[in-house]
Amino acid sequence: MRAVLKKIVCGAGAVVVALGCVVAAGPPAAADGKWCNNAVCIETDDTGTYLGRVEVSVINTDQPHTISARVWTTDGWSAGTEVEDVAAFRTFRDQAYPQRHFPAGTRLCAEGFRGGESVGLPCVTLTA
Repeated sequence: MRAVLKKIVCGAGAVVVALGCVVAAGPPAAADGKWCNNAVCIETDDTGTYLGRVEVSVINTDQPHTISARVWTTDGWSAGTEVEDVAAFRTFRDQAYPQRHFPAGTRLCAEGFRGGESVGLPCVTLTA
Protein backbone atom coordinates (compact mmCIF):
# COMPACT_ATOMS: atom_id res chain seq x y z
CA MET A 1 0.00 0.00 0.00
CA ARG A 2 2.78 2.45 0.89
CA ALA A 3 4.60 1.81 -2.42
CA VAL A 4 1.40 2.59 -4.33
CA LEU A 5 0.95 5.81 -2.34
CA LYS A 6 4.48 6.91 -3.26
CA LYS A 7 3.86 6.18 -6.92
CA ILE A 8 0.67 8.26 -7.01
CA VAL A 9 2.08 11.13 -4.93
CA CYS A 10 5.38 11.72 -6.73
CA GLY A 11 4.91 14.67 -9.05
CA ALA A 12 1.25 15.11 -8.15
CA GLY A 13 1.35 18.31 -6.05
CA ALA A 14 -0.35 21.29 -7.68
CA VAL A 15 0.90 24.73 -6.74
CA VAL A 16 -0.88 28.06 -7.13
CA VAL A 17 0.78 31.35 -6.19
CA ALA A 18 -1.53 34.36 -5.84
CA LEU A 19 -1.31 37.52 -3.74
CA GLY A 20 1.72 36.18 -1.88
CA CYS A 21 -0.05 33.03 -0.70
CA VAL A 22 1.07 29.53 -1.64
CA VAL A 23 -1.58 26.83 -1.85
CA ALA A 24 -0.29 23.30 -2.44
CA ALA A 25 -2.48 20.28 -3.05
CA GLY A 26 -1.33 16.96 -1.68
CA PRO A 27 -2.60 13.74 -0.16
CA PRO A 28 -3.54 13.22 3.49
CA ALA A 29 -1.24 10.85 5.36
CA ALA A 30 0.13 9.93 8.73
CA ALA A 31 3.62 11.34 9.29
CA ASP A 32 5.37 8.14 8.15
CA GLY A 33 6.20 8.18 4.44
CA LYS A 34 7.91 9.80 1.49
CA TRP A 35 6.36 12.44 -0.77
CA CYS A 36 7.93 13.91 -3.90
CA ASN A 37 7.25 16.72 -6.35
CA ASN A 38 9.56 17.22 -9.31
CA ALA A 39 13.17 17.13 -7.97
CA VAL A 40 12.28 17.43 -4.24
CA CYS A 41 11.22 14.78 -1.70
CA ILE A 42 10.35 14.94 1.98
CA GLU A 43 10.54 11.81 4.12
CA THR A 44 9.87 10.93 7.74
CA ASP A 45 9.74 7.67 9.70
CA ASP A 46 7.61 9.12 12.50
CA THR A 47 4.02 8.04 13.16
CA GLY A 48 0.75 9.90 13.55
CA THR A 49 1.08 13.66 13.85
CA TYR A 50 4.47 13.62 15.63
CA LEU A 51 7.42 14.81 13.55
CA GLY A 52 10.83 14.26 15.09
CA ARG A 53 12.96 14.36 11.94
CA VAL A 54 12.11 15.35 8.38
CA GLU A 55 14.58 14.56 5.62
CA VAL A 56 14.61 16.72 2.49
CA SER A 57 16.33 15.62 -0.71
CA VAL A 58 16.89 17.70 -3.84
CA ILE A 59 18.06 15.94 -7.00
CA ASN A 60 20.73 17.81 -8.92
CA THR A 61 21.17 17.90 -12.70
CA ASP A 62 24.26 17.42 -14.86
CA GLN A 63 25.73 20.76 -13.69
CA PRO A 64 27.14 21.84 -10.32
CA HIS A 65 24.68 24.02 -8.36
CA THR A 66 24.19 25.63 -4.99
CA ILE A 67 21.31 23.74 -3.37
CA SER A 68 19.14 24.42 -0.32
CA ALA A 69 15.64 23.75 0.95
CA ARG A 70 13.06 25.15 3.35
CA VAL A 71 10.69 22.98 5.41
CA TRP A 72 7.55 24.32 7.11
CA THR A 73 4.13 23.48 8.49
CA THR A 74 0.93 25.47 8.18
CA ASP A 75 0.81 26.01 11.95
CA GLY A 76 3.91 28.24 11.91
CA TRP A 77 6.93 25.95 12.37
CA SER A 78 9.70 26.33 9.77
CA ALA A 79 13.39 25.58 9.25
CA GLY A 80 15.93 26.08 6.52
CA THR A 81 18.50 23.48 5.52
CA GLU A 82 22.20 23.91 4.98
CA VAL A 83 23.24 25.58 1.74
CA GLU A 84 25.62 23.35 -0.18
CA ASP A 85 27.52 23.47 -3.44
CA VAL A 86 26.68 20.15 -5.07
CA ALA A 87 28.55 18.40 -7.90
CA ALA A 88 26.77 17.16 -11.01
CA PHE A 89 24.33 14.25 -10.61
CA ARG A 90 24.51 14.27 -6.81
CA THR A 91 21.43 14.35 -4.58
CA PHE A 92 21.50 16.89 -1.74
CA ARG A 93 20.08 15.62 1.57
CA ASP A 94 19.57 17.42 4.85
CA GLN A 95 17.31 17.08 7.90
CA ALA A 96 15.08 19.36 9.92
CA TYR A 97 14.04 18.44 13.48
CA PRO A 98 10.59 19.72 14.55
CA GLN A 99 10.49 17.25 17.51
CA ARG A 100 6.85 17.94 18.33
CA HIS A 101 3.23 16.94 17.76
CA PHE A 102 1.17 18.90 15.24
CA PRO A 103 -2.63 19.12 15.09
CA ALA A 104 -4.29 16.71 12.64
CA GLY A 105 -4.83 18.56 9.38
CA THR A 106 -1.50 20.40 9.55
CA ARG A 107 0.27 20.61 6.19
CA LEU A 108 3.98 19.71 5.98
CA CYS A 109 5.78 21.20 2.97
CA ALA A 110 9.33 21.50 1.68
CA GLU A 111 10.59 23.59 -1.20
CA GLY A 112 13.94 22.82 -2.80
CA PHE A 113 16.13 25.33 -4.59
CA ARG A 114 18.78 24.65 -7.21
CA GLY A 115 20.84 27.67 -8.24
CA GLY A 116 18.31 29.93 -6.48
CA GLU A 117 15.31 28.59 -8.44
CA SER A 118 12.51 26.44 -7.02
CA VAL A 119 12.65 22.86 -8.31
CA GLY A 120 9.81 21.23 -6.37
CA LEU A 121 7.29 21.71 -3.58
CA PRO A 122 5.92 18.47 -2.07
CA CYS A 123 3.26 18.86 0.64
CA VAL A 124 1.29 16.39 2.73
CA THR A 125 -1.53 16.77 5.27
CA LEU A 126 -0.81 15.06 8.60
CA THR A 127 -3.52 12.81 10.00
CA ALA A 128 -3.82 11.03 13.32
